[in-house]
Amino acid sequence: MSGVSKTSVLVEEGGNQFRKRSHLSSNNDQCSKRTKFDDMSANEKKSNFSMLNPNSNGTIKMTSSSMNKPGAATKKLVIKNFKSKPNLPENYQETTWSKLREAVIAIQTSKAIAYSLEELYQAVENMCSHKMASQLYVNLTNLVEAHVKSNIEQFLSESMDRQVFLKRMDDCWRAHCRQMIMIRSIFLYLDRTYVLQNPSIHSIWDMGLDLFRHHIAMNTLIQTRTVDGLLLLIERERGGDAVDISLLKSLLRMLSDLQIYQDAFEHKFLQATERLYAAEGQRLMRELAVPQYLAHVEKRLREENERLLHYLDPCTKWQLIHTIERQLLSEHLTGILSKGLESLMDGPRLHDLTTLYNLFSRVKELGLNELCNHFNAYIKKKGRTIVIEPERDKTMVAELLEFKEQLDNVVSTCFQRNDRFLYSMREAFEYFINQRQNKPAELIAKFVDLKLRAGNKEATEEELERLLDKIMVLFRFIHGKDVFEAFYKKDLAKRLLVGKSASVDAEKSMLSKLKQECGGGFTCKLEGMFKDMELSKDINITYKQHLAASQEGVGLELSVYILTMGFWPTYPPVEVRLPAELTRHQDHFAKFYLAKHSGRKLQWQATLGHCVLRAHFSQGNKELQVSLFQALVLLLFNDGDNLSFEEIKTATNIEEGELRRTLQSLACGKARVLLKAPRGRDVQDDDHFSFHADFTNKLFRIKINQIQMKETSEEQKATEERVFQDRQYQIDAAIVRVMKMRKALSHNLLISELYNQLKFPVKPADLKKRIESLIDRDYMERDKDNPNQYNYVA
Repeated sequence: MSGVSKTSVLVEEGGNQFRKRSHLSSNNDQCSKRTKFDDMSANEKKSNFSMLNPNSNGTIKMTSSSMNKPGAATKKLVIKNFKSKPNLPENYQETTWSKLREAVIAIQTSKAIAYSLEELYQAVENMCSHKMASQLYVNLTNLVEAHVKSNIEQFLSESMDRQVFLKRMDDCWRAHCRQMIMIRSIFLYLDRTYVLQNPSIHSIWDMGLDLFRHHIAMNTLIQTRTVDGLLLLIERERGGDAVDISLLKSLLRMLSDLQIYQDAFEHKFLQATERLYAAEGQRLMRELAVPQYLAHVEKRLREENERLLHYLDPCTKWQLIHTIERQLLSEHLTGILSKGLESLMDGPRLHDLTTLYNLFSRVKELGLNELCNHFNAYIKKKGRTIVIEPERDKTMVAELLEFKEQLDNVVSTCFQRNDRFLYSMREAFEYFINQRQNKPAELIAKFVDLKLRAGNKEATEEELERLLDKIMVLFRFIHGKDVFEAFYKKDLAKRLLVGKSASVDAEKSMLSKLKQECGGGFTCKLEGMFKDMELSKDINITYKQHLAASQEGVGLELSVYILTMGFWPTYPPVEVRLPAELTRHQDHFAKFYLAKHSGRKLQWQATLGHCVLRAHFSQGNKELQVSLFQALVLLLFNDGDNLSFEEIKTATNIEEGELRRTLQSLACGKARVLLKAPRGRDVQDDDHFSFHADFTNKLFRIKINQIQMKETSEEQKATEERVFQDRQYQIDAAIVRVMKMRKALSHNLLISELYNQLKFPVKPADLKKRIESLIDRDYMERDKDNPNQYNYVA
């Protein structure tokens, strides 16, 4: 299609009109023309050639809807080249550039352009089409450069105010951008043909940026004053003053567009930021409490993120935030935690702890590691205070449960259930709860007894179940679980035998939890106790049927619990004098039981017995629910009205201390069915007692509680001694088991094996004693050649 200058084509078919206008200039270089078309934007191609499908011979086929109809003839329009190439007028280049130069200067001086933009655009196109593009680009570059240079002087005045300087710089930059956009629109054809064909030269827009960067932005004085002014504005804005944010944004965008943001501004900005926050961090750590300091750090981070949104370049984000985190957090991690963690945890101040965790988590691994270590130290310190102090024994378990719940809440709410903190909390609890050997295990067992005992109305069954689950968490931390078992078994026996258990379901639930935690071997004796209670019920039913059939036992109802000695705590035998009627019934039951279970031996435990007596008072009859010892004392007053302490002691043969507590409960308690002379709270050897015939009480059945002797240190030591004895048996069994398997083993390896197998804390000295004991008993021997090695003796 070479040689076509201007051609208008009008095609009419079936009433439809299509008008297509092409501006093509004479050019015999087919390759150059193809390049021009290829370089045009997609939109321009669509606009100019949306209806044209060029084929190989240069013809263009036009198709309308009517052509698709049957019988319609296809029409072809063929456009041919001019036979001769058009000639340009003389001095065309000089004349045309003069027009273009005048237009560019008018744009730069904000004056009206004398020519239409279409005429100017056509002039650029014609010059490019006639190989004048190179000179045109050089002329335009020189013209823009001259204008940029002319703007330098206005920024060199030493007395200019910084704000005025920045405003003038912004105005100059904005004007330059507007001018380059307008100039580029006129020289667009140059930009899309010549520039695209020459990768080594800048586009018109980039040329304008490069000239502005080189002559103005890279000028040392201008750049220094610009950057210093920007830093001053940012410093004032950080200090709370109102500044022109749009000016900041525009000038920083200028630096980014000129690609000098990082070299000229960012480095100085980050240095200023570091100095500011380093000084601020040191000052505020001294002046503010930790919660206020954390709030300030959070506020600063939020403000800097807003600055990134409003005017700073996004590439600055990581270094900026990292600088703040380092100066306000990393440098003060230990100081913040030492100064304020304990008070935050004691609250607990959940919001502040959440802020603390969120801020510390920003400081990579170091922040959370430091927080976790101080968290662990806090738990150990406070927990040890609760466990070690003997005066807090009464409230130890309740305080530990409350402390654990508080920590769980903090880890869940504030620390996002971070596994590191959960593990640290468990490790800290296990550490401090075993600082006082055996006592926590004993007190946890007694606390469970208190909650499972009848009369405990503090909680519903669901609340009690949740409480038992919490107690089991504490139980897991204890090393000496056998101590817990010993005290728990003793208290469980009391609850079962005296009928003081709050709920059989709760008892069995606790037993199930212990079994799940420690295995069947741990709870087999406890399960045996429940089994004995159920078998005893069946035996009592059978015995009553036996009595009914034999017509014996009228007037007295006897219930007996048959306890397997291996399952229950050891009770010392007590010999007391029973009335003949009671003795006769005991003998009758023993005969009945042994007839069914030959080869067994019955041992009566008077300390565990209780009775219901019918008493006749002047105000009416009552039923008294008493212990066996109380019953023996009261029955004496059927035969005498006034008895001395010594007479009662001789008649009952009750141990003296137990007798004093029994008489005290009957004569000095709330339900005084006996009168003591002389009056007083303590029972003396010369006291006399008489039946209180005028006793009154609104209840018909009255329970007279036995005054329980507080568990003495001797009893506690006895329980602990039994545990220690059981441990010795377990150590002996473990040593023999290991030696039987290994046959020969060094001392150190044997000790190591024992530590792996034994589930309770043990000292090396105790293990050495048991080894010596087994050597003395010929279970093992020292090697003759190596005294540090043991051999198993089969």
